[in-house]
Amino acid sequence: MKHAIWKVVFLSLLPILSPLAFAYEPAAKTECIAPADPGGGWDFTCRNAANVFKDLGLVPKTMQTINMAGAGGGVAYAHTVSKRSGDEDLLVAASTSTATRLAQNQFPGMDASMVNWLGTIGADYGVIAVAKDSPYQNLDDLMKAMKEDPRAVKFAGGSANGGWDHLKVLIAAKAAGVKNLPRIPYLSYNNGGEAITQLIGGHVDAFTGDVTETQGFLKSGDMRVLAVLSDERLPGDLSDIPTAKEQGIDAIGANWRGFYMPADVSEDARDYWTNAINTLYESDEWKNVMRRSGLMPFRYSGEAFNEFVNQQIQDIQSLSKEIGLIQ
Repeated sequence: MKHAIWKVVFLSLLPILSPLAFAYEPAAKTECIAPADPGGGWDFTCRNAANVFKDLGLVPKTMQTINMAGAGGGVAYAHTVSKRSGDEDLLVAASTSTATRLAQNQFPGMDASMVNWLGTIGADYGVIAVAKDSPYQNLDDLMKAMKEDPRAVKFAGGSANGGWDHLKVLIAAKAAGVKNLPRIPYLSYNNGGEAITQLIGGHVDAFTGDVTETQGFLKSGDMRVLAVLSDERLPGDLSDIPTAKEQGIDAIGANWRGFYMPADVSEDARDYWTNAINTLYESDEWKNVMRRSGLMPFRYSGEAFNEFVNQQIQDIQSLSKEIGLIQ
C-alpha cells in the first residue's frame, strides 16, 4: 500500500493564526455532531473538543454536542450532506471508522468529496480486551482458541459489521495465522461503551475498540486489555499493556480522530475551523486531554488531511477486498 492505513504521521502544517484574522466568526450556537450514542469515541471527540474550544475563546459559548447514531456514522453523514449544506457553525466528529465505511460504500450514494475535511486531533490505538474473569490471559491464548475454531471467540465493537473495530480483529487474527476470517463472530453496537457493557455482562467473549474507550473500565478493574495495536507500548498509566507485536502478532491499528464540516461553506469559515482545530491541537489544554485519555499524537490538516482521507479510503478498500469483506 502506498500509505499503510495504520501508519502514524506527524505533520506540522498550517501556521497558527489568530482567530481575528478571519472575517467569519462562529455564531452564538455552534454544534458538533457525534455520529453515535453517548459513551464512544465520536462522543469523546465532540465533548472534549467543545470544552477546549470554549476555554481557548474559539467559540462564544460551549459548542453543543448532538448525538446522532445509526449506520456506523451514515445517518450523520447523510444528514450533513443533505440537510446541513452551507452550515458554517457545524462540525462533525470523524475517525478511521468514517473512512472505512466510505471505503466499503456503506453510505449509499455518498463519497468523501461531499464534505470538507478539516483536521485531526490525535489517534486512538486499537485494543483487544476481555472481562476481568476471562479464561484468556494473553493474546496468544485468544488466538490459539480461534485457530482451533474461528467461531470460538465472540467479539463486540462499536463500529458496524465490516467497520474499523471489526477490521482490527481481522488484521490481528490474520497476522496470528487464523483461517476463515469471515467466520469470526462480531457483534456491532452503537458505540464502544455499549460494546464494553456487553463484555462485562458476559454476553460476548472479547472487545475490540480503542484505548480511550477502556479507561474507566480499566481503572475499575472490570476488564483487562490483552494487547494494544501499536508499534510500542503507550506512555504513562498505559505502559503496562503489552503490544500485539511483542506477543508475536504484527498487528497495528491507529484510529485517527478529527472533524469534517458541510460542503458549500465559505472559504473563510472553512479556514477558521481548520485553524481552530490546529490551535486546539497545539494547546496545553488539549495535551492534558490527550494525556488523560491515552490519545496519541497524529496530525493532518487542511488539504493534506483531505488527501490523507482519500488515500486511506483506497487502502481500506484494498484490505477489505483482500480479506473478503467486499468484492
